[in-house]
Amino acid sequence: MILPVIMAGGMGSRLWPMSRQLFPKQFLSLHGDSTMLQATLARLSDIEHQPPLIICNEEHRFIVAEQLRNSSSSDENASHSQILLEPVGRNTAPAIALAAFNAIISGDDPLLLVLAADHVIKDNVAFTNAVNNAAYIANDNKLITFGITPTAPETGYGYIKAGKEVNGVSAVEQFVEKPDQATAQQYMSQGDYFWNSGMFMFKASVYLAQLKEHRPDIYLACENAMTNISNDLDFIRVDKTAFELCPDESIDYAVMEKTSQAVVMPMDADWSDIGSWSALWDIENKDENGNVNHGDIVSIATTNCYISAQDKLVTTIGLDDIVIVDTKDAILVAKKSEVQQVKAIVNLLKKQQRSEISEHREVYRPWGKYDSLDQGDRFKVKRITVKPGASLSTQMHHHRAEHWIVVSGTAKVTNGESEIFLTENQSTYIPIGNVHALENPGIVDLELIEVQSGCYLGEDDIIRFDDKYGRVKS
Repeated sequence: MILPVIMAGGMGSRLWPMSRQLFPKQFLSLHGDSTMLQATLARLSDIEHQPPLIICNEEHRFIVAEQLRNSSSSDENASHSQILLEPVGRNTAPAIALAAFNAIISGDDPLLLVLAADHVIKDNVAFTNAVNNAAYIANDNKLITFGITPTAPETGYGYIKAGKEVNGVSAVEQFVEKPDQATAQQYMSQGDYFWNSGMFMFKASVYLAQLKEHRPDIYLACENAMTNISNDLDFIRVDKTAFELCPDESIDYAVMEKTSQAVVMPMDADWSDIGSWSALWDIENKDENGNVNHGDIVSIATTNCYISAQDKLVTTIGLDDIVIVDTKDAILVAKKSEVQQVKAIVNLLKKQQRSEISEHREVYRPWGKYDSLDQGDRFKVKRITVKPGASLSTQMHHHRAEHWIVVSGTAKVTNGESEIFLTENQSTYIPIGNVHALENPGIVDLELIEVQSGCYLGEDDIIRFDDKYGRVKS
């Protein structure tokens, strides 16, 4: 049976300022109401498959678990998926190897359907048909890469050159890097080139055999990492020390370009990897002026623009082919033709050590979220939301005191030796050095305002004594 392996790593830096290191594009609702991860799971609904295996990094584990629980997918197995954690990012070849080893260890040799969590596919029937057709070929020990039938001379994608077609698939003749415009046009004219989708299907054992033959160093590192695995809540953890020794390599370079068993399966399913704001504009519904508008927007003489307003009114006059993305703490304004340069902005901000590249003003935690409303030299104000039944870790701070004011819901507060319950408009004060904890014992969200004061207000000023989510004690 097919085992979907959903690759949910990566940052998606070209979609900054929405996509950020701690909350990247696969967890955003960029196209439709579901997040891109949830849409990927829903796409499997007409395919007979095992519960999917999600691969992500440590930083995103609680986001993945929460989105699986809240998934609107019709796939009843989605909420029961395993989540395999990469201690460090080592690209797609090692990640898929971990999934393959995990399947073999379980005593199975399934067909791995490797999918990225950040793609859009509009034609689900075509996707399902391509996957089901590929299953017959993959059972014959072939390694299948899905090639997207190109609709334009796209320079933002890699290409696959196909050889002679037999039974609906062709041998992979060559993988080609992103071409210039003239070369992309030539590929379109020839008709034997496909966009490289980054989606694959093969038996777990066949992939491991080919990896061992062509990249034994990656194979050995992943094998060693899987000899010491542990289960933690919803997560599978591998040996960090062993995996850190693994080379960083994509599946294309490590296996698909070297093996003689690679074939390309055409897929014409209205696919996009949403690699830029212009790509998102391409697939979204537009108004009579060619604009894609999300949020509170008022425009005059504005055409062919992508405008997203998160929490404030955005107005435009006399613009054409412009991208405007407004978030709570950053705004992007760019020519639509220049949006590939967003990554350069991210790199520049990284050199400046700006926090805006890593996290939003609103930050998600396993117990809920917080929004940093204001801060100065010796104070910070947050709005905190704690989900029903959730609790923050038992902790203390060396450099800050905290004042909690309940806006709605019920709070169970441990403050030093005392334990109290607070409701709307009630408050408590946590002095510096006091051990404290916060819990929502109710059935509705707990909303409170936290005012921090002190000489140092960094998030690393925390000593955890107990944490129900298994986070490392500081």
